[in-house]
Amino acid sequence: MPPKRAPRPPSGLPNDKQLLDDVNWQILACLAADPRQSTSTLARTIGMSAPAVRERVDRLERGGVIRGYRLDIDPAAIGLPVTAWVRIRPAPGQLPRIAELAQRTPQVSECHRISGEDCFLMKIHVPSVEDLEDVLDAFLFYGQTTSSFVVATPVPPRPPVATPNSVRRTQL
Repeated sequence: MPPKRAPRPPSGLPNDKQLLDDVNWQILACLAADPRQSTSTLARTIGMSAPAVRERVDRLERGGVIRGYRLDIDPAAIGLPVTAWVRIRPAPGQLPRIAELAQRTPQVSECHRISGEDCFLMKIHVPSVEDLEDVLDAFLFYGQTTSSFVVATPVPPRPPVATPNSVRRTQL
């Protein structure tokens, strides 16, 4: 029987145990619910002084736990009512070209490198199905595409939420 490996911390979390204490978990939960709240509002909710909370948020940002704050725009409200998820299976040798093209294509709002036969998963917003055809044609030069249209979003994008208990379970 092979020896057991030592547990590793979850990917993306710093090894600094102080960074993810109970208070910082509370701060993350509050910011996940409302990232625009002021430091003083956050401090009142947590029950600490505003400077202490600001320092903790700064440490979470410097530690890479909080990567940023994003604006959430409704694509339909700005004339892009058609959303599609597109999987791409690259032709031999075309992997880097697909990533470069996705970076340059403004209709691509997300591009993920994934496992399996398809190597990329992209989220695309366009005004019409006909406009999607033009975007897909650019990628077809480098590989095969498979598209799925979004018809509803029962769970809108949200930040990942972990609790101290869920992180401990993954470390076991």
